[in-house]
Amino acid sequence: MVKYRSSSRSTISSFSARFFSKKAISFYLIFVFAFSIWVLVFSSRNIQTDDQTQIQNRGRIISSESLSPPPPSPKPDEQIQLWTPPFSFGLHPCIKPTPGYRDFVESDHYITVRSNGGLNQMRTGIADMVAVARVMNATLVIPQLDKRSFWQDSSTFSDIFDELHFIKTLERDVKIIKQLPKEVESLPRARKHFTSWSGVGYYEEMTHLWKEYKVILVAKSDSRLANSDLPLNTQRLRCRALYSALRFSPAIESLGQKLVERLKSRAGRYIALHLRYEKDMLAFTGCTYGLTDAESEELRVMRESTSHWKIKVINSTQQRMEGFCPLTPKEVGIFLKALGYPPSTLIYIAAGEIYGGDDRLSELRSYFPNLVFKEMLATEKELKGYTGHATKTAALDYIISVESDVFVPSHSGNMARAVEGHRRFLGHRRTITPDRKGLVKLFEKLESGQLSEGPKLSKRVKQMHQDRQGAPRKRKGPSPGVRGRARFRTEESFYENPFPECICSSIEHENP
Repeated sequence: MVKYRSSSRSTISSFSARFFSKKAISFYLIFVFAFSIWVLVFSSRNIQTDDQTQIQNRGRIISSESLSPPPPSPKPDEQIQLWTPPFSFGLHPCIKPTPGYRDFVESDHYITVRSNGGLNQMRTGIADMVAVARVMNATLVIPQLDKRSFWQDSSTFSDIFDELHFIKTLERDVKIIKQLPKEVESLPRARKHFTSWSGVGYYEEMTHLWKEYKVILVAKSDSRLANSDLPLNTQRLRCRALYSALRFSPAIESLGQKLVERLKSRAGRYIALHLRYEKDMLAFTGCTYGLTDAESEELRVMRESTSHWKIKVINSTQQRMEGFCPLTPKEVGIFLKALGYPPSTLIYIAAGEIYGGDDRLSELRSYFPNLVFKEMLATEKELKGYTGHATKTAALDYIISVESDVFVPSHSGNMARAVEGHRRFLGHRRTITPDRKGLVKLFEKLESGQLSEGPKLSKRVKQMHQDRQGAPRKRKGPSPGVRGRARFRTEESFYENPFPECICSSIEHENP
């Protein structure tokens, strides 16, 4: 029995092993077969999807072959850098006189002024004449504004500025009256063209005129004082006059701030572009690049018929290569794009009528569609009193430009210099001054096909302008090699950069 049971168990075990071995193999084969079917079905589905994706992508490629690739979106840190002011090292405005500064002494001598030029040329000239009146111990009569300039504006001082505020703010520095007293109106006057960029000593010598005259008529007010090497109190007086006393009229200030708020509400931040591509500037500089023959001829006739413009024949190509021409609207578009500003950027055009109209502006709009003018921000009722008064509209542009997140001038004229200086004074707000001479070389390479818009151009433009963003720096002196009085003309304008006289690093903070 024992042997039987043992033999049976052995036989059963052997059978079971063979049975389960065959079953395992069969199960394994079924599993492999099923898995192969699943992989085949999944793969075919993927192949179909990939084919569809390739067809769609191919369609995209075909449809965009003629378009340039969209520029990469700036990274968050790059976006911040595009808009934030440069580091100011704790510098702040300082326009208070130094200890020991004496109040003016009552005088029976008078200075009357005929301001010349556009708004900002007149503003800086008036600030100069405030300081001159102080040096010569004279009473200053409210200046007359230029009515013979290109704009033919009939506005008076009180139309543009807050007259009472001007008188009150400077009451310690110089006596200012609205008009000459009746008893001296009929007296003979010394008509004087004071020498440009003169120092305090020159005006101290000019006091000899008081021996014969009680009234001096100053025929021109612009650039009557040197940019540098003047007493500190004289320089600070110029800043008090320009940045504090010469406040625009309440009506202009109110509308200007409203327009700033409307711009901010649209996009949160904006660029103010002083697009100096206007008829008078192009005629004055002789810049005809990109213009038609008829337009070039029109500008030539205008230049030759304007008596006070000394240079009549100008080589336009040479002017452009030397960087003396305003950037064209298209060049501005290329420039801002290369700096990294996205197409959605809101740009306020601070300028008069652009020469060539919408056709020229379309070249800039193709890069930055969101262009805004004051006529798009203000109502007809709000602008009613500004029609035909270029000085008033320029005042609005000035306010909007000073308050902008970024200011970019296409040419270094009076407006550009005045706004840049004011923005430096208020805390070195970001102001990008194009290197026009360097940019023209890049634009020439773009036209010849040696360079194309993209990362390479962007890198070169950014490198070229890394030190042209409005960061603190001392005022530049005269150009090397220039001698005599001509060197004063080549100095950087005091009103373009009033550092260090009116911008201080002392711990004590002064409010302007």
